[in-house]
Amino acid sequence: MLMKSMLKAMAPQVGRANEAPREVWLEAALQRVPAGARILDAGAGTQRYKKFCGHLRYVSQDIGEYDGVGDDVGLQTGDFDFGTLDIVSDIGAIPEPDGSFDAIMCIEVFEHLPDPQPALKEFARLLKPGGYLVLTSPFCSLTHFAPYHYATGFSRYWYEVNLAKHGFTSLEVSPNGNFFEFLGQELYRLPSVADRYVGRKPGPLGMLAMYIVLRMLKSMSSADRGSSELLYYGNHVFARRGGEEVVVA
Repeated sequence: MLMKSMLKAMAPQVGRANEAPREVWLEAALQRVPAGARILDAGAGTQRYKKFCGHLRYVSQDIGEYDGVGDDVGLQTGDFDFGTLDIVSDIGAIPEPDGSFDAIMCIEVFEHLPDPQPALKEFARLLKPGGYLVLTSPFCSLTHFAPYHYATGFSRYWYEVNLAKHGFTSLEVSPNGNFFEFLGQELYRLPSVADRYVGRKPGPLGMLAMYIVLRMLKSMSSADRGSSELLYYGNHVFARRGGEEVVVA
């Protein structure tokens, strides 16, 4: 047990930079939306990103059905507090008039939709011309929030095709993480996954092997030259309804 604790404490910091960079990007993206704009947080969940919308008129929406336990398959949160939602509805049929919003954000939601196309169509309807669309979703993800988990993720190509189909101009579609960071993230999960599905965690030699591999992944990530074209955490998307400028990172 002591060796496991020591190895855990000494483990290289690789595979840990998924959520934090996403939040940094999101806060900066929302600052690009003019003060006073009316923004819809579509699939708001616990409304954790309302904190970045102090300069905006924030409206939350969610279907409000996930309870933190789901069907007890895969990764679950245990509990889930939506708080007081402004709108409780299906994301593809939000009871607001056309052009009601200056901006819409939809953060880590698309993998939980049986079909994201109706949501994109609805966002186009709800946004004023030139309105901002701020999206993030995984490129690859484990089963979570089941049974409300319908896709492992979406590539940049999915966005390039489908944003244009619904009248959006992509100003930014950029990856979060890289191949080596993603592998590190999943390696950190190995003890808990093994404990749940095998009935035991790695022993001291297994933990030592993990440490060695994590060191290697850290070194490779530091020298990375574009492995995100293969695998990464997810996409950061900033788009507008209409427009001409297209910049894909």
